[in-house]
Amino acid sequence: MNIVIIEDEALAARRLKEVLQVMDPSLHVVAILDSVRNSIAWLTNNPTPDLLLMDIELGDGKSFDIFERTAVNCPVIFITAYDEYAIRAFKVNSIDYLLKPVKQQDLQRSLEKFKKMKSIFSQKQQDSMMQLLLQELQKTVNLRERFLIKQGDRLIPVEVMEIAYFYTNEKNNFIKTQDDHEYLIDQSLDDIESTLDPKKFIRANRQFILRREAIIKVHLWFGSKLKLDVKPSCSEEVIVSRERASAFRHWLGE
Repeated sequence: MNIVIIEDEALAARRLKEVLQVMDPSLHVVAILDSVRNSIAWLTNNPTPDLLLMDIELGDGKSFDIFERTAVNCPVIFITAYDEYAIRAFKVNSIDYLLKPVKQQDLQRSLEKFKKMKSIFSQKQQDSMMQLLLQELQKTVNLRERFLIKQGDRLIPVEVMEIAYFYTNEKNNFIKTQDDHEYLIDQSLDDIESTLDPKKFIRANRQFILRREAIIKVHLWFGSKLKLDVKPSCSEEVIVSRERASAFRHWLGE
């Protein structure tokens, strides 16, 4: 089996190659590529390998830039430092991922999955599932890291990791930080929700988006609803509707 490694960290690439050779001497690493540019050139001018091991973040861009500029006609196992939940939604049977630092048992599992996929799915099915994965990867790497809050003639950066919750009050939208600072923002909760990590934040109702750590107590409420105590405290009640209650409980228990 011919394998190409796309990884801009020389030590990580070398370790991947060594692990592959220890696992199975028939696995041949035919190239190690360290950038989007070099990957495009190699894939354009060489025979298609059986498999790509591909880091998401490269020095000159993101790995899915490669797919936009040249044909990739083989399965890919992505290598990523992203949290497992963030990519779990698009883990499909044709392609797998490895979390850094790569462990031999994880790589073995991925290769076994690849071999099984090759025996089950047609090339057309593999290509279709590849496109689905790439679309979801694009969403994942675009998760918001900070907000710029305008106050007078200043712009104040607020890191997402510092935020306890977002809420709406009388048509205004606010950020509440974990150290109890409050900022007025000009974005809707609908727009904000799509940019947040769904493992860390949840839309409790139309009025609140909550960080997991901000929820300190859950009360069973009338009508099969849930009432939440949050920190920092809020003058508005936080109620999870009956329709959202089941999904909320599942999320909180993960």
